[in-house]
Amino acid sequence: MNAGFSFNPLLYLVTDRQLSLGRPLAEIVEKGVKGGVTIVQVREKDLPARSFIEEVLKVKEVLDRYGVPLIINDRTDIALAVDADGVHLGQSDMPCRIARRLLGPGKIIGLSVENMAQAREANEEDIDYIAISPVYTTSTKSELTRGLGIEGLKKISAVSRHPAVAIGSIGKNNAAAIIRAGASGIAVVSAICSSPDPERAAAELLKEAIKGRDLKTPHK
Repeated sequence: MNAGFSFNPLLYLVTDRQLSLGRPLAEIVEKGVKGGVTIVQVREKDLPARSFIEEVLKVKEVLDRYGVPLIINDRTDIALAVDADGVHLGQSDMPCRIARRLLGPGKIIGLSVENMAQAREANEEDIDYIAISPVYTTSTKSELTRGLGIEGLKKISAVSRHPAVAIGSIGKNNAAAIIRAGASGIAVVSAICSSPDPERAAAELLKEAIKGRDLKTPHK
């Protein structure tokens, strides 16, 4: 583990302004953290750099108060600019080895994987976790048209030497099963961002994730 603090991906919030019902991201994030969110990734695909930084700094102010890590999606430059706790990379983003060289050993780096081959390649990378995507199809990953399902999640998490976070249409009805299948955490977007009560939604998700962790049977 490269992070200089306890890294707990059990309930991982990925933000989406389009799904936040017009509410400020910082407000959603704070309510989510109060409900039990353990790590937050700010994901912005369309904002110019200045606006992205302004948005991130508002979120960072909240997370610093609660001691919750801040991850930036894709943009290693933004992560450096705001001194975020890490970056999350996709398969077509900056190579992990370059991101590690830029960020240094004390930051978190995550990598999205969509199949077994990518998971095995990720085993050779100096990263802190993989995100297995998507477990189920989701509108936030419209380019991915087929979900891996529980069996796919089991197989990929079993070969990974890194903790695995699962993402893709995860809610309180399937969170426990996903953790039991081998994931170290659940990543959610709309389940918290689109909830009329993000704090309660986070608390319910965390309860189910803990239930799955407590029932987990080692598979490797």
